[in-house]
Amino acid sequence: MVFLKKFVYSLSSVILVMSMVACNSSSDDSTTLTLSITDAPVDGATAVVVEFTGVELKPAGGSAVSFDFDAPRQIDLFALQGTDASDLLTDVEVEAGDYNWVRLKVNALVNTMDSFITFEDGNSYSLYIPSGGETGLKLVRGITINQGTQASFVIDFDLRKSVVDPRNEASDYFLKPALRLIDNNESGDIQGSVANATAELEACSNGAAVYVYEGLDVVADDEGSATPPLTSVNVAFDSDANTYSYTVGYLTPADYTLAITCQAGDDQPETDEEIEFLASINATVVADQVTVANFE
Repeated sequence: MVFLKKFVYSLSSVILVMSMVACNSSSDDSTTLTLSITDAPVDGATAVVVEFTGVELKPAGGSAVSFDFDAPRQIDLFALQGTDASDLLTDVEVEAGDYNWVRLKVNALVNTMDSFITFEDGNSYSLYIPSGGETGLKLVRGITINQGTQASFVIDFDLRKSVVDPRNEASDYFLKPALRLIDNNESGDIQGSVANATAELEACSNGAAVYVYEGLDVVADDEGSATPPLTSVNVAFDSDANTYSYTVGYLTPADYTLAITCQAGDDQPETDEEIEFLASINATVVADQVTVANFE
């Protein structure tokens, strides 16, 4: 997580959600694609906007198929947290079969505010993706769309791992996306509360975050370590209820370790910092269910 001109940002949550849904037609054989995007937060920023121009799919036995937008779409990934998402494609008909990769076409040029990041002080900086115009954001994991079935995939755009501070006020911020692809029909969520006594510690004056690791009883470590988190989310405060909580969306069914820290703002994804974790708990995710895991 990051503060202006000091830290490396990672986009963790921008999650991308890709839903492939059977179309509502008289034919049981037709299949459509609905592509949405979601993300997790990043510290110190108020907006992380990426400009998308289309989506490309590569069938295993044929040429890539493009779905280009009539006009570029700027989406604020920072606003899409937890289980929120925004559609890129809606009910686009696709062929059933195996696909080698999915590519998101983006505009993220040098010194251009097509994609950009805005900070709490109101300053905005361009986001630059090296070779982004040529390669876009590619997910090379293969997927299968079965004939006449409802296939749904989530692309997790991890903000905490992805935005790099150039350490130079006049320079663009680099966007080095870390993307996960999850079968949305086989994913679940984790939600939980955080005790006020923990969230209101002086060390947490800039906020707390929950890091998520694959496996039980994992010893928590930072983004730049040999044991980085799979993803992470910020702890949110409900002023009406005077409570703190968090939500982690789109997780593959498995066992996980969750750890809470007040130092996520010091965590840079490309270096190993000494980050203190206040507590850890275990949780098991079940498909299409919400697992409750509270930091008491």
